Amino acid sequence: MRRYDCDDPDERAVGVREAVYAVRRGELVVLPTDTVYGIGADAFTPAAVAALLAAKGRGRDMPVPVLVGSRQVLDALVGTLSQPARDLIDVLWPGALTIVARHTPALAWDLGDANGTVAVRMPADPLALDLLKETGPMAVSSANRSGLPPATTCANAQAQLGETVSVYLDGGPTTTAVPSSIVDVTGEVPVLLRRGWISEERLREIVPDLVAAP
Repeated sequence: MRRYDCDDPDERAVGVREAVYAVRRGELVVLPTDTVYGIGADAFTPAAVAALLAAKGRGRDMPVPVLVGSRQVLDALVGTLSQPARDLIDVLWPGALTIVARHTPALAWDLGDANGTVAVRMPADPLALDLLKETGPMAVSSANRSGLPPATTCANAQAQLGETVSVYLDGGPTTTAVPSSIVDVTGEVPVLLRRGWISEERLREIVPDLVAAP
């Protein structure tokens, strides 16, 4: 286990490199995002995703979201998206919007009991994007034990997750403790599943037909 101070340019470069190696080995890393800290693994290594769930104390009934580093990667993962989904992405990505979409059937991954869907987001954090551009899609959940508040500092993530994580990338405190907003775009009408950093009002400015789940 190693923690890297990413405010130092040299240590940041080493930390990103070591995190890439760890992900490729099927190990877990902690990284900052534009919302809260995340715990991540290679999205295409089922054993790594299982280790992530175990580290959080979380079951398969809560599938792990995926972070991507570009729109091109999103297109490879989900194929066709509705126009409302495209409108949301065009305005709010990179940023604190997670969309739930149907993933490409041929993908060889196991993110939990997701029933053919994936929750995917492109974060607006330079460190996270640098890592994602090297690793490809990562399964990433909030860096905390299930039932505890999401970590907004690397130190808090480390206190909760300890030796289960190989590399901690410390980018300083996050600017918010509020997670991303989640919108289901699998149907004709977008459905707000979780109210988060992006308000329902802001989402409706882009897709007026948006409905909120009860």
